[in-house]
Amino acid sequence: MHKLLSLVAFTLTLSACDRATKPSNSTEVASVGLHTAAISDNGEHATVGSIYHGASLWRLGDGERLYNWNHQAEESSTIVGADISDDGRWALTAEPHTLVLWNIASGKGERYWTAPAEVLDAELNASASLALLALEDHSAVIFDIRRGGIRRTFNHENRVRSVDFSADGSLAITGSEDYSAAVWETRTGKQIAKVRHEDDVQLVKLSDDGVLALSVSKYDKAIVWNTSNGELMGEIPLQAERLKRGLMFTAARFSADNQFLLTGRPDQIVQLWQLAPLQEIHRWKLPKRDRWKPTNTAVLDVAFSENNTIFYAAGSAGFVHELKVATEKSLSLP
Repeated sequence: MHKLLSLVAFTLTLSACDRATKPSNSTEVASVGLHTAAISDNGEHATVGSIYHGASLWRLGDGERLYNWNHQAEESSTIVGADISDDGRWALTAEPHTLVLWNIASGKGERYWTAPAEVLDAELNASASLALLALEDHSAVIFDIRRGGIRRTFNHENRVRSVDFSADGSLAITGSEDYSAAVWETRTGKQIAKVRHEDDVQLVKLSDDGVLALSVSKYDKAIVWNTSNGELMGEIPLQAERLKRGLMFTAARFSADNQFLLTGRPDQIVQLWQLAPLQEIHRWKLPKRDRWKPTNTAVLDVAFSENNTIFYAAGSAGFVHELKVATEKSLSLP
């Protein structure tokens, strides 16, 4: 499953925004823009929540919209969270107070639930039997998306903004406005590691094997750390881009082999990082829908292709972009 990744070797200059390359292909998935988006692990599908037309599922290979998905008939849903299961068979869409599990093969909604509190983020486990929900009531919960009911609760001291599962579902990570990110055993509910930031934690991600975690604090920093003990593996200072209030990451994903990290920002920038040592090796800039308007395109989700030669990014302007690295000089990593 882990194939070779061929990339350009660049001399690093973090201020070199002018070196950002453009997408190689773009698929329009919304006429105005998106609230949220989720790209499947292999880049085959995307589930999006558009501003005016609710949710839909797209096949990215040919740009075909397969289904329109809304939580109530003849009513556009405001989708705040979405995910596609690791096996690509199921999708989850979340309104602030309702959840729907969709069958990707048939397009039918298999389960509809009222959420236990206002939902801020949602993730499926690999088999789509459980959903991890980030909630406004200062907790995250593992929700049985097939039969209903809460299986496990993880408490924080403020709103939980972001959550993620490891690939096997044995670990969960939560990021909160109490300035902390924590990793938990899902079977026992035991907290096994916790890190502190200097501001709200608004994005967290786990590597597939659960060994690495990323936590991103608003206008503070992004850190990669070991989930077994909280040991720092690398740090990306988000004030370094010469903006008065700094930056933040709005999307991220680890490569399957833990060698790379793909991140997206609210200012149209997607970055590819080598993890050992932690350094940027390429960046792309997504286009705005209207180049003359001041509004930026926030990156909502990113993904690696199955063979790790193409990358994907969904932007708030309503497009999913295919990204490639030029092949002037390739670097093959095992």
